[in-house]
Amino acid sequence: MSILKPIVRTALRWLYRVDIKGKEYFDQAGDKVLIVANHTSFLDALLLAVFLPGKATFAINTYIAKQSWLKPFLGFVNVYAIDPTNPLSTKGLIRFLQNNEKAVIFPEGRITVTGSLMKIYQGPGMVADKSGAKVLPVRIDGAQYTPFSRLKNMVRLRWFPKITVTFLPSVEMGLDEGIKGRARRQVAGDRMTEIMTNMMFETTTYQQTLFDGLLHAREIHGNKHVIVEDIERQPMTYGEVLLKTSVLARVFSRQTAPKETVGVLLPSMVGTSIVFFALQAAGKTTAMLNFTVGADGLRKACETAKLKTVYTSHRFVDNAGLNEVVDELAQTLNVIYLEDVKPMVGLMDKLYGLFSKWFPHTAYKMLGNKAHHNDPAVVLFTSGSEGTPKGVVLSHANLLSNRVQLSAKIDFNQQDVVLNVLPLFHSFGLTAGTLLPMFSGVKVFFYPSPLHYRIVPEIAYDVNATILFGTNTFLKGYSKFAHPYDFYSLRYVFAGAEKLQDEVRNTWSEKYGIRIFEGYGATETSPVLSINTPMASKKGSVGQLLPKLESQLQPVPGIDDGGRLFVKGPNVMLGYLKHDNPGVIEPTECEVGKGWYDTGDIVTIDGEGYVSIQGRAKRFAKIGGEMVSLTYVETLASAFWPTEPSAIVALPDAKKGEQLVLVVETDSVDKKAFLAYCRAQGVGEINVPKTYLAEKVPVLGTGKTDYPGLQQMVETKVLG
Repeated sequence: MSILKPIVRTALRWLYRVDIKGKEYFDQAGDKVLIVANHTSFLDALLLAVFLPGKATFAINTYIAKQSWLKPFLGFVNVYAIDPTNPLSTKGLIRFLQNNEKAVIFPEGRITVTGSLMKIYQGPGMVADKSGAKVLPVRIDGAQYTPFSRLKNMVRLRWFPKITVTFLPSVEMGLDEGIKGRARRQVAGDRMTEIMTNMMFETTTYQQTLFDGLLHAREIHGNKHVIVEDIERQPMTYGEVLLKTSVLARVFSRQTAPKETVGVLLPSMVGTSIVFFALQAAGKTTAMLNFTVGADGLRKACETAKLKTVYTSHRFVDNAGLNEVVDELAQTLNVIYLEDVKPMVGLMDKLYGLFSKWFPHTAYKMLGNKAHHNDPAVVLFTSGSEGTPKGVVLSHANLLSNRVQLSAKIDFNQQDVVLNVLPLFHSFGLTAGTLLPMFSGVKVFFYPSPLHYRIVPEIAYDVNATILFGTNTFLKGYSKFAHPYDFYSLRYVFAGAEKLQDEVRNTWSEKYGIRIFEGYGATETSPVLSINTPMASKKGSVGQLLPKLESQLQPVPGIDDGGRLFVKGPNVMLGYLKHDNPGVIEPTECEVGKGWYDTGDIVTIDGEGYVSIQGRAKRFAKIGGEMVSLTYVETLASAFWPTEPSAIVALPDAKKGEQLVLVVETDSVDKKAFLAYCRAQGVGEINVPKTYLAEKVPVLGTGKTDYPGLQQMVETKVLG
C-alpha cells in the first residue's frame, strides 16, 4: 500500500486538480491533534488519507467501518472504530489522543445533504476537551459537486471539478474549568460548532469584487441555471444576466466618468439587478436611492454622495407618481431613463455581450476600471442625526463577507426560491434578498412592493417560494390575508429591521406551521450582525453573532443589565458620507477605536452567545422597518411652531412597530396644517407624527428637554 498511495495521490491531482493549502499548519500543530473536516462526499476520507503526511488514524463509526466499499481505503489509514452506543469507545479515543497521537474525525457524522454544514455532534468537542488535544480544522471544497456526493438534483454535478483542501491554524478548545458535567459537554459541542463555522467562513473567498462574485457563481452553477425572475414572468439564466449586464456596462462606461458614484432610482425588479451589476462591471460605485423619502430627502442624498448621474425608468416614475420629484432632480443631475438607453446599444456592444457570455473574465478585464475588493461598491442611505441622510459606504468585501457569514450558518441550495419583496435601497433587501441568493445559485423572484399584503402570499404560493425575508410589519400584514396553504413551500422565514412581536411569531407558527427566525443588524454592517438559525435558535433573542465578528459591551449609566454594543468585523462599513462634507468618506471610528462601529443599541449576550436587544440609545424610531430621526422631526416642528416648545418621542405601534408622538406647548394642534407644511418641504410622510399632545414639555435643570420624563408622560396619556 505504501507504493499505491503516491499513485492514488497523483491520480487525484490529475483528475481533480487537487490544491492543498496551508499544509504548514499540520506540521505546526505538533502532537496530540484532533483533525476535524467537513464532510462533502465519499471522496473526503480518501483525499485526507493520501494527502495527510504519514499514515493517518481515522475515527469511524463501527457500522461504517464494516462496509465492504470501505475496505480498499483501509489500507491507506489506521482505523479507530467508535461505537456511538458505547461510552467506553469514546474514552478509548481520548486515551489514544493523550498518547500524543493524531486522529481524523468528521464532526457532522454524515455526508452533507444540504451543501452546507450539517449538525455538529457534541462527541468530537468532548473528545478534544477531555484529551487536551489541539483542533486542526480542514475544509474540503469541490468534492460536493462530484457524483460521489449526496447532492444529486441539488447542485450541478460533474465528474471532475477542482477540489481544494485547506488546512487552518490549530486552535485550543479553551473551555472554562468551572463548567462541569452535562453543561461542559454542551459547551464543548458549541465550541466545536464555532470552530467548524469559522472554518467555513475563513475558507470561502470574499476578497473580490461583486462582479467577480457573480462570475464565480455562474462558473459553479452553469450558464443555463435560472437565477432571477419577477412579475413580468421572463426568467433569466446566469448566461442571460451576464450578457445583458455586459452590454449595459459598456454603455454606462461611456455615459459616466471612471470610478464615478452613480445613483439608481428603481424598484425591486430583475431590471434593477441587471443595472446594479452592470454598474459594478463598469467599475462604478452604486448609490441606491430611497424613493419613499420625498423630494427633499432624495435631493439631500444626491448632494451627500455628490451624484452627477441617476438611472431610472419612465415606467417606474409614472407608476410611482414621482414625475415632479424626478423633474426636480433633473435640474441639477443628469437623469437617464433606461428606455432611452436601449437605442444607444450598438453592434459592438452586442458582440461584446456575446463574447462576455463565453469569456466573462477576459471581457471583464477589457472594460477596464476594475475595482479592488476594498473599494467602495455601494452607498445606502440612513437618517442622520439632524434628518439629513447619511451615506453608508460599503465595500465589495463588506457585502461579500456578510454573504459568506450567512452561508456559513444557514443552508441554501439550487432548489430554493427566494421571494424578495424588500426594496434594493434597503440593505436587508440588497444583501440578504438579492446578493446572497444570486451568489449561492438560489433563484430570486422579485416583487416590487412588500405592502401588497393580499398579493405577496399569492405570489409565494404561485412561485413555490422556499425562503422569505421580511420585517415584523410586513409579516404581520401577510398573516392577516394569506390562506393557510399559501406558504406551504416555505422552508425558512427570516425577520429583521424591527423587533419581532410574539403575536406575529405565534400566528405564523399556528396558522402556517412555520418558525420565524429573527435576526439583527444595521445598514452599517452590511447588514446582518446576528441571526437565529434552525440549528441555533432561542426565542426572544436575535440569535448569535455571525462568524469573525468581535464585540464589546460598554456600560451605560442607569442600565444594570447589558451594555452598549460595539462591533468590529469584515462586514463593518468603510465609513459615512455626510451632507456637510459631501463625497468624502469618514472612516469607521468611535470611542472604542478605529474600525469599530457603535450600534447605539443596548443588548445582553448570554453564556451561549445569544444576543437580546434591551433598547436603543440613539434617538431614532423604526417605523415599518425604516429608521426615522426624532431630532429631524423636532426640527420640522420647531420651524412650524417657532414660539412653542415641542419634542418627539416614540411609542410601540401594533402595525408599524413604532409611532411618533409630538408634544407641543399650545392650546390646540392643527394636524392638517403641519402635514401640509411637511409635504411642502418635500418630507416623506413616514417622518410625520400620527399622534399629537397639547402639553407642557418637561425640562431638566440645565434647560434641556427631560426625555425620560417626557416618555413617561406620553406613555401615561397615550397608552393609559
